[in-house]
Amino acid sequence: VVALATAIKLTFDWMYERKRADELQKVQLRTELNFLKSQIQPHFFFNTLNNLYALTLVKSDFAPSVVLKLSDIMQYVLYDVKEPLISLFNEINYIQNYLDLEKLRYGDRVLSKLEIVGRIEGINVPPLLFLPFIENCFKHGKSSENKFEVEISFEIIGYKNLIFKVENSFHNIENKEMTKHGIGIQNVKRRLELLFPNNFELKTEIIEQKYCVQLKIPI
Repeated sequence: VVALATAIKLTFDWMYERKRADELQKVQLRTELNFLKSQIQPHFFFNTLNNLYALTLVKSDFAPSVVLKLSDIMQYVLYDVKEPLISLFNEINYIQNYLDLEKLRYGDRVLSKLEIVGRIEGINVPPLLFLPFIENCFKHGKSSENKFEVEISFEIIGYKNLIFKVENSFHNIENKEMTKHGIGIQNVKRRLELLFPNNFELKTEIIEQKYCVQLKIPI
């Protein structure tokens, strides 16, 4: 009887400690994810404000439109990213706003294309997951005088997976060091490891003067 009671108590104690360990792991995961998102917010703000400054220098007639788009982006970065998930439709909308701001900044030098394949209604994704890759296109793809292209696509595969692709042209051979990214991309990679452990694919390669990124995540 004593042995049975001891075994039952040890089993309950083990179950309690296991549950406690799982809860602590979840708290640690949420804490690290929140920290990573808090890191990328100032980074994104810095780049966006730099773009706005460049536009104000030329006193563009598009200033009201720029302010509205920047307002949407600021709302996104300040409020929407606090949620663990955001609708893919809204995420793409913010990406389009960012592209519009960059086009206003660089004018005809930028040729961009955004394509959606499949139904995106009802699909949610972690916020700020794709923007750093697009920021990198403009960071590394632009040059002082040449035109450059940015092609972005979102494809839904069997309502199970999302494939995100982005390609940008570049003209400076030194940009082959683009694998040495700053805080934005390293941040995204760590978030992917935490959000989709062993369940995502991220590929980067250079093909004929184009830097290509492909990310596959479950939905």
